[in-house]
Order: sequence, then structure tokens, then C-alpha cells
Amino acid sequence: MKVTILLICSCLVWGGLGKPQFPDQEKDPLFWNTWAQRTLKNALTLQKLNQNTAKNLILFLGDGMGIPTVTAARILKGQLSRQSGEETQLEMDKFPFVALSKTYNTNAQVADSAGTATAYLCGVKANEGTVGVSAAAVRSQCNSTQGNEVTSILRWAKEAGKSVGIVTTTRVNHATPSAAYAHCVDRDWYSDGEMPAEAVQAGCKDIARQLFENIPNIDVIMGGGRKYMFPKNQSDVEYPGEKKHFGTRIDRRNLVEEWNNRMKNKNAHYVWNKKELLSLNPNSVDYLLGLFEPGDLPYDLERNNETDPSLTEMVEVAIKILKKNPSGFYLLVEGGRIDHGHHEGKAKQALHEAVEMDRAIGHAGLMTSIYDTMTVVTADHSHMFNFGGYTPRGNTIFGLAPMLSDVDQKPFTAILYGNGPGFKVVNGLRENVSTLDYEENNYKAQSAVPLSMETHGGEDVAVFAKGPMAHLLHGVHEQNYIPHVMAYAACIGQNRDHCMSSSGASSLSAALPSLTALLTLIRLLC
Repeated sequence: MKVTILLICSCLVWGGLGKPQFPDQEKDPLFWNTWAQRTLKNALTLQKLNQNTAKNLILFLGDGMGIPTVTAARILKGQLSRQSGEETQLEMDKFPFVALSKTYNTNAQVADSAGTATAYLCGVKANEGTVGVSAAAVRSQCNSTQGNEVTSILRWAKEAGKSVGIVTTTRVNHATPSAAYAHCVDRDWYSDGEMPAEAVQAGCKDIARQLFENIPNIDVIMGGGRKYMFPKNQSDVEYPGEKKHFGTRIDRRNLVEEWNNRMKNKNAHYVWNKKELLSLNPNSVDYLLGLFEPGDLPYDLERNNETDPSLTEMVEVAIKILKKNPSGFYLLVEGGRIDHGHHEGKAKQALHEAVEMDRAIGHAGLMTSIYDTMTVVTADHSHMFNFGGYTPRGNTIFGLAPMLSDVDQKPFTAILYGNGPGFKVVNGLRENVSTLDYEENNYKAQSAVPLSMETHGGEDVAVFAKGPMAHLLHGVHEQNYIPHVMAYAACIGQNRDHCMSSSGASSLSAALPSLTALLTLIRLLC
């Protein structure tokens, strides 16, 4: 009986589709052979490696963007353009070099965003929950901070004379961006209002304060996190009546006002909404602080297009400001809410965030050159997210699988989570998803294990690279290898010997003809 129901359901689904959901040209072997040959010719050109020095460095970090998320986002991107989706190319798919990154923390098999950020920004693996400190530091133990600080590639770039920027869809003092400038044994110490009193008394600094004090002249800072910059109980400029958005600082400092005062003679601008941001002339802006929400920015699907900038819009302004520096720039861009969507079991929110980040990647590519700009796209960790169920070609990525379960005879969506808030039992049985709007923006996909928040996944994540020295990202690497490669490509940090030897070799090569002529003349005279 179960098998009969399964077959009937499958036939109904396939029968409803009519002819196969793929272009007729795909029936012809010539189509696939031609495509493969074209790809082969392109691959052969990669033998001519780009060994230029990278003037600019851009790291796009999709927080929680595991490989299943990349694949699902690719399909969504295509389906948003009325294609079946599977054959679509993401912008990151076009990068010529791809590697895998092992994401574990020094004390965790399945990583968190703080320890991983320390790895791919500072080049050192670290404990979960800590940013900008080595594994000798212990989470939440203030006295384990001093002496265990590690510096980031953003600082290396700044010290080399480059402009530097941070753009994120989360709080600017969230785990990912904070590892670029902070040294903190607890990722949750956003302001002193979130710190234990003994840690403050012992001299540990909150992350918001470190944003402005550790590397005081970060050229571009954009994201959320306004409330952590203002005195406790000070109302927010955008949401004056909502107490949850009030300032959190117990020390009563106004960090935005302090920044404005310090930068008043430096073509610096503070903005808090999209209109102010887009009204700026980047040519007359050298420093920009943009804090667009009290906390994280809204999901892209829920974004107010009039007041909140998209990730792509923020990236465009950032690059326009940073690229004015003749020495180049380093830019960290985080698609941070991919992670939040997955934690909440809201796959639609997560995947639209990934598509928006891919849009920003493409836009950055149009504004820069592969000849002098190294661009890397990766993730800090994965999630307990996947999709399957023998879905037919072109099936909406948020749709049902073409069968019923042969165990409980209920339908299921292609997207599922291993754990999370989508677990639900009705009268002792799994919920019937066909009675729900499973394509709604905030639908929580079913999960196997009930948790209030879905967890990270432990598998390797992809690393996409293009530009100078991109070929050095290949195979399977430890995550902390990434900033070392980028520093090597740009001749910053500790990786500068090859740049000096290259220039020396060039000088010697240029001098060899003259030296040979001189030796010949000496022999003739003698």
C-alpha cells in the first residue's frame, strides 16, 4: 500500500509537469560536448598564472554559507530570473580557483563564527567564542587576554599604507568583523553593558570601544550596531520610542560623537540611513562611518528600500572611497545574515541573503580588475541545512519533494534541517507541510531534532579565488592559511621577502647585458 501511494504521488507530480523541465537543446549530445570543450579551453588558459602583486584585496565572507547553501542559492538565483536554476552560474562560480577550508576551532569540532574569524583574518586558529586572540586565551577570562593578542590582515594592510574597510549586514562589532580589529576573550562583549563588572574592572575593553581605539583610522565602517555606541538608555535616532533599541553603554560614552570630533578635519562623514549614504560624493569622502540599525540590518527580503542600504550598495560606496588610495585597499565584506536565517530555520531568508551577497560580488568585480585585485569568497562554517528528495529539474528550491514519505505517508519539502526550530509534532505525528505556506518568507523548514536555534555544521567550506596569486588557494587547507595567501599576494605583513627578491632579480636581469659588454671589453683590452 505504501509503495502504491508513493508511485501514485510521483506519477501525479511528474504528470503535472508535462514535458521535461529542461531546454530541448540539452537532448543533443553536441550541446554538452560543446560546453565541455569551451570550459576545457578556458581551463587551459589558467596555465598562465597571474603572479602580479595584488594592489587591492577583497574578502567576501558568507557567514554560514556551506556548500549546500551555495548550491541552493545558485538555483534560487536562476529561478528568480525565470530559469530552472540548476544551470545558473553564481558570480563566485566564475572564479577560476576553488579550494576547501577546514573550519574546526582549536577546541571545537564544529566551529563558531568568532574562532573562525580569527583564523581567516589573523592567520591563527583559536578557541570558539574568542576574537583576535590565540588559543592560549580562555573564553570569558579577562586575565587571559594580555599577551595572547594576534593581529589581522586588515591591520597589516593599514600598516602597509593601504586604505581598509569593513562592510557587514550584522552589527559592526559582531563576531566576523570584530576579529579584524579587536582582541577579546568573549565575542558577546559588544559594549561594556554586556560585560561582567569584574572584566571591566580588570581592564578588558568591550568590542565597540576597540573598533575606534585599536585601529583608530579604519577608512570605511558600515553595518549595524548603533546602540552599542551610545550611553545606556539614550533613545535611538530611528526608533526613539523603542527601549530595546536604546543605547547600552554603562560608561556613558558616545563613541559616534567621539569619532566625529576626532575626524572633523579629515573629510569624514557619519551616516545612519540609505538616503544620507547615497547622497555622499565618494570623491570627497576619506573616512565613512555608517551605522544603519541599532542591531543587525534587516533581512534583504524585509529591508526598507528607502532607509536601509543593500549589501551591494554599501560595497559600491566602500570601493569608491577606498580605491582612491594609490597604494590600494583591503576590504572585508560579510553577508552575515545568511547565518541568522539558517539558525532560525528560515531557509528562504538565508538563501536570499546569499543571492544578495553574490550580487555584491559581481558588482565589486565590475569596479575592480583581476590584474591587480585579489578577491576571495568563502564561509566561516556551514549549517545543518540541505536539500534533496529526488526533486525534478526546475522544482522550486522552496518546494515539495515529488513523493510522500513511505513511512508516515506525508509530503516533505526538499529543504530540511538536521536540527532546529522547525521540528513540530501534531497529534503525535509529523506535521503535514502541505497544509502550510512552505514558500512564505519566514517559514521554518522541518528539522529532525527540536532545538530553539539550529546549529552550525562541521563540514569543509568552499574558498573561491581570483586575481593575483589566486592559484595558491587550491586543494584542502586549514582555514588560517587564507590571510597568509592574501598577504603574500599583496606583499604585506610577514610575506614580503619574495617581493624584494623579485625586484632585485629584475634589477639584476636589466644589468646583465651591460655587465656582459663590460667584461667583453676588458678581455679585448687585456
